Amino acid sequence: MKIKELRQLSVADLNKKLAELRDKTRQLRFSIANNQLSHVRNLRQNKHDIARILTVLNEKREAAELEAAQTKDKSAKGGVNK
Repeated sequence: MKIKELRQLSVADLNKKLAELRDKTRQLRFSIANNQLSHVRNLRQNKHDIARILTVLNEKREAAELEAAQTKDKSAKGGVNK
């Protein structure tokens, strides 16, 4: 999963995909523990995808906070008349 694709998704979609990947990671861990999985690379790839999703979610959260702060500053400056 590429980060460009993730940045185009909404926060709700990202949270849904994050939950799916965490569930899949849990299943892969059980498979590895029971020696049913020979490709451990899948687990590593899932971890990387989870990290990418969390990065994009944090970027979106910070952008929203910054926008809210700028809007608040503009309204505060506009309301003061000297």
